[in-house]
Amino acid sequence: MQSCLYECHVMHRRFLPKAHRFVYRIFLFAVDLDELDTLHRRLALFSLKRPNLYAFFDRDYLPTGEKLHNRQPADPAPSTPGSSLKQRVTDYLTTRGVDLSGGRVMLVTLPRVAGYLFNPVSFYFCYDRSGAPVATLAEVTNTFKEMKPYFLGPQTRDGADGGFRLRVPKYFYVSPYSDVDVDFDFNLHPPGERLSVQIDDYAGEARMLTSTLTGPRRELTDARLAWFTLKYPLITLRVISLIHWHALLLWLKRVPWFAKSGRPRDQRALHRPHSSIAHAAPAEPVCTSPSVLKGGNS
Repeated sequence: MQSCLYECHVMHRRFLPKAHRFVYRIFLFAVDLDELDTLHRRLALFSLKRPNLYAFFDRDYLPTGEKLHNRQPADPAPSTPGSSLKQRVTDYLTTRGVDLSGGRVMLVTLPRVAGYLFNPVSFYFCYDRSGAPVATLAEVTNTFKEMKPYFLGPQTRDGADGGFRLRVPKYFYVSPYSDVDVDFDFNLHPPGERLSVQIDDYAGEARMLTSTLTGPRRELTDARLAWFTLKYPLITLRVISLIHWHALLLWLKRVPWFAKSGRPRDQRALHRPHSSIAHAAPAEPVCTSPSVLKGGNS
């Protein structure tokens, strides 16, 4: 099987306006979407569309059949309601000029753990029928459960390993300590024997924050899942708890914060908007061309 696990270090380092750094360990699933039924049959601790210790539900991801909040002209129209996750990814890429017919999608994420789901970011690594990486989606989710996908297409390819690099305004409320119009700088490498991704936050030329996720590949078996359940108990709850803990530490450091309701019109092209912005007047349509960065790490 292509599907596997990755045992990772997560590192966040804030540079501005005050320094703050932390590192913790997690594990992630890397699921070939064509293998979901096989994983459901083979693994006692993993289920597809039914409760289990680890449970995968299509509706938890990429809700492109739902209306976009503050949709922009370049954003794709809603996909067919009820379609599978693989089909939604394929349709999304088609609207961006990428043909994924006959290809595969590797989703790096955490499924529901003991019924609880939270992923700060999930990654869809997309390969054509020859096995070459052609696109990546970074699906960012905030603590309000809003979701926004960022598309890295063939024009963002960077390096011999098939990595993708893109700097783009986020127009999304991710943290109260980061404004909605700073840039995301994605540096994503297709997973192999190791997983390696990096996302930086920029305000103009100033790098405010860097986040990395790195770790080796592990076999996806019941024995490994049982061990990781003991080693990383209730991992999704741990992730959300650490987010709030470090938010408190930043508040104690008197780092300036931004209210989510302060700039509702600048939160664009996101799914499942929170009530604080759901009824805001639409943003003025903008036509932007994201800047593509080539080269090594920032």
